[in-house]
Amino acid sequence: MTLLIAGLVLFIVTHLLRPFAPGLRNAGIAAIGKPGWMALHGVVSLLSLVLIAYGFVDARENGGQMLYFPPTFLSHIALTLMLIASICLVAGFLPAGHIRTKLKFPILVAIKIWALAHLLANGESYSVLLFVTILAWAVILRITLKKRIAAGETTLPVFVSAKYDLISIVVGLALYAVIVFKLHEWVIGVPPLP
Repeated sequence: MTLLIAGLVLFIVTHLLRPFAPGLRNAGIAAIGKPGWMALHGVVSLLSLVLIAYGFVDARENGGQMLYFPPTFLSHIALTLMLIASICLVAGFLPAGHIRTKLKFPILVAIKIWALAHLLANGESYSVLLFVTILAWAVILRITLKKRIAAGETTLPVFVSAKYDLISIVVGLALYAVIVFKLHEWVIGVPPLP
C-alpha cells in the first residue's frame, strides 16, 4: 500500500496547504506568479490522484486484510447514498438553487457522502484507508472554509433560481445511472450492483 499512502499524503498536503500553510502558498505565488502556482498545484494534484489510483489497484490485486465484513444490506444503503451524492455534486457546479444554498458547499457534501457510502460497503484495509482519509480531509476542509467565511475570505452561494435544483436532480440521476450501470465497473473494475 506504499503507493496509495504516498498518493494520499501528497493529496492531503496539496489540498490543505492554503488553510494550514498560507505563508508557503503566498511565497510560491510571489515566486512564480498565480498562474504558475495554479499550474504547479494542478500537476501535483493530478500526480497525487494517479498515485492513489495505481496504489489502490495494486493493493487490491495484492490482497488487503479484511478489517470488517459489511452485510449485504449496507451495499443497498451505499447505493442510495451515492444517488444523493450525485445530485449534490451536480448542484455544486451550477448557479445556486435551494440545494446549493442550503448545503453551502455541496461538492464537499458529495465527497463526504461518497466516502461514507464506500466505508459502509467495503471492509478491506486499503478501502478503509482511502475512504477514511478522504472523509477526514473533507471534514477538515469544511471546518477551514467555515473559518474563511467568518474572516470574510470567501462567501456563501446566493440563491439564483429553483430551476437549478431541478437540473441538479435530473443531471444527478443521469450521472448516477452512468456510474452504477457502466462507469464504476469500467474505471474501478467492480460492479456496484450486488
